[in-house]
Amino acid sequence: MHYDWKPYVPAAERRRKAARAAAKFRKRGDTVSPVIVDGQAIARTFWGKAWCDNLERYSDYSNRLPRGRTYVRNGSVIDLKITPGEVTALVSGSSIYTVRAQIKTVPAVRWKTLCSDCAGGIDSLVELLQGRFSKGVMERMCRQESGLFPSPKEITFTCSCPDWAAMCKHVAAVFYGIGARLDQSPELLFSLRKVDPTALLADAGRELSSGAKRPGSGRVLSDAGLAEMFGIELAETAGELAATEPRKGGRRASRATTKAKAAGRERTPPRRKSAGKPEHRAAVNRTRARGRRSSRQRRA
Repeated sequence: MHYDWKPYVPAAERRRKAARAAAKFRKRGDTVSPVIVDGQAIARTFWGKAWCDNLERYSDYSNRLPRGRTYVRNGSVIDLKITPGEVTALVSGSSIYTVRAQIKTVPAVRWKTLCSDCAGGIDSLVELLQGRFSKGVMERMCRQESGLFPSPKEITFTCSCPDWAAMCKHVAAVFYGIGARLDQSPELLFSLRKVDPTALLADAGRELSSGAKRPGSGRVLSDAGLAEMFGIELAETAGELAATEPRKGGRRASRATTKAKAAGRERTPPRRKSAGKPEHRAAVNRTRARGRRSSRQRRA
């Protein structure tokens, strides 16, 4: 049997060829999403690294993965799309090859067990997607055969290249490209496996709602604390407004001001009563004098 193998293409030429092919697709109106690897590290985040590590620990792929790493670093994956249950890609080699990979859905029983085992270990969806959780949760996610990442028996793939191997270098490059893409969009892993990431938070949420405690008094800010924190003056409460008294011009005085005025009046000594005006006093004296004269005349 004779195979007509195409000549080896150097990495630099393959990189240029990939760039020209991507430009050609864009020119005719096709949307392409190339995998760009900066440096030697294909993946740098938890989800990207975990995907690549999962591939490398299966002996089924050990022989073909090294060539795939070279291809993805050289920019040979000129298009990669991840959809629920499927990955499609275009890889530049001696020609432009089409790769398709089907990833089975996580079995319902396995997913339920995984969510139960991780309950309480993930506080938010943001932490989940950023890979910020305990080592125990991390180990459970990455567990072979029962974790979130697929095993070889859950993956089927095809490539349009003439290589008859079980996994050609183009497929390997695509699988590493998935790891690089998860660095940017980790939620694509859950979409690929057809599972809802918020289910990992549901059990923790139920535990919180069943035994939730109200915030203690020490964690509640006073009005003064809120004003200082936000740099604003808080409005008076309804009770304080009701306790105010009117001032001249329709302005209101606070309860504290009213009390202070009342206290000042109590400290001021009362004034003596006035004896009346001078004209009134003179009239009284004349009346009294006439009364005394009449009394003396009657006695005489």
